[in-house]
Amino acid sequence: MLYYSTNGKAPLATLEKAVVKGLAEDKGLYMPERIKPLPKEFFDNIQDMTLQEIAYQVADCFFGEDVDAESLRRIVYDTLSFDIPLVKISSRGLYSLELFHGPTLAFKDVGARFMARLLSYFSPQGGGQNGAVNVLVATSGDTGSAVANGFLGVEGIHVYVLYPKGKVSPIQECQFTTLGQNITAIEVDGVFDDCQALVKSAFMDEELNAHMKLTSANSINVARFLPQSFYYFWAYAQLKQIVNCKLSNCKFVCCVPSGNFGNICSALFGKRMGLPIDRFIAANNANDIFYNYLQTGQYNPKPSVQTIANAMDVGAPSNFARILDLYGKSHKAICNDISGATYTDEQIAETMRQCLAETGYQLDPHGACGYRALQEGLREGEVGFFLETAHPAKFKQTVDGICGGDVAIPERLQAFMKGAKQSVPMSKEFADFKAFLLRK
Repeated sequence: MLYYSTNGKAPLATLEKAVVKGLAEDKGLYMPERIKPLPKEFFDNIQDMTLQEIAYQVADCFFGEDVDAESLRRIVYDTLSFDIPLVKISSRGLYSLELFHGPTLAFKDVGARFMARLLSYFSPQGGGQNGAVNVLVATSGDTGSAVANGFLGVEGIHVYVLYPKGKVSPIQECQFTTLGQNITAIEVDGVFDDCQALVKSAFMDEELNAHMKLTSANSINVARFLPQSFYYFWAYAQLKQIVNCKLSNCKFVCCVPSGNFGNICSALFGKRMGLPIDRFIAANNANDIFYNYLQTGQYNPKPSVQTIANAMDVGAPSNFARILDLYGKSHKAICNDISGATYTDEQIAETMRQCLAETGYQLDPHGACGYRALQEGLREGEVGFFLETAHPAKFKQTVDGICGGDVAIPERLQAFMKGAKQSVPMSKEFADFKAFLLRK
């Protein structure tokens, strides 16, 4: 399958080029030429399939023309070596899809692990005679840890994680600054959008690209964001098993805490493939750019503001371009499938306390946005799930301070915290970042 650019000025690319390059030559994001629908039989029997079986069939629609069946199956099964439970939160038909059971306890583990394996498939020795593949990734929180751990020790691939100084949680920071080996953490004196701008500028710089092979592991890369569609098919399969209603009369709603919009974008691809989710809710923190677009039809990116849901602190969401492209730039069509919500830090904290008191369920700040938006937006006759995107212990100081408890830190997180911080201080000026890379 070939991939085109959302900007429409770059040549069509193979899957290999789209994965290895990350961004098209015209600065657009790659999109598959076709979105293959899944057959009716798949949805009729989905409740009897395992997570890995479902994910393989979905992955085959995207990657099956370019990756042999045995290799693709191995990539999928290696990626999904853990469970993703759907937990009932209230009697109102509200569920949490817990995406924090992977190696770094965050939803981005699946996309990062899948991409690491797919990139190794195309470049088994990290690019062979052309030298190592260098992965640049900007993070507002969980992306950096997921990518760093997904690629840790992979031969011929070096990862540079750019993160905003003082704007990720201490545990998140430990997960990518203590690894060493083929992982370099770069502490940028700025906000997430500055980190993302440095990465995009690097991809567009001819001198840098002649010096080294660059790609991205942010959700701008098709190998990172497309595998996240697995979640939504798996949630539907579990709902079919547990919801006591005639499916033809049930309407399923999904609420996605949203920052860079890769996750909800993958869900919209799933809907195009036939996934019977009736509508989606995009839950924002105070960075309300997409919410305002839904209300006005005007997209006005702006500098991000810092919140307690820091992984969603994005003022210019990259994947908005993909959503626009998917819906033919029709504001009306987008609004038919997606509604929005936006919450202040005070509302997020209030939601965390309320949910814990009423249900006993401990939310993290990002999941709290999803829970509240779904709770407020669920209509009569609907069953809904929200994505709990990271373990609350990753934000222990914030969660404990809000809820007055002592969230237990899982052993996997404790192990990261024992390591020594290794990071490179960096200004937000591209000239400094470029000079650093040219020395490599």
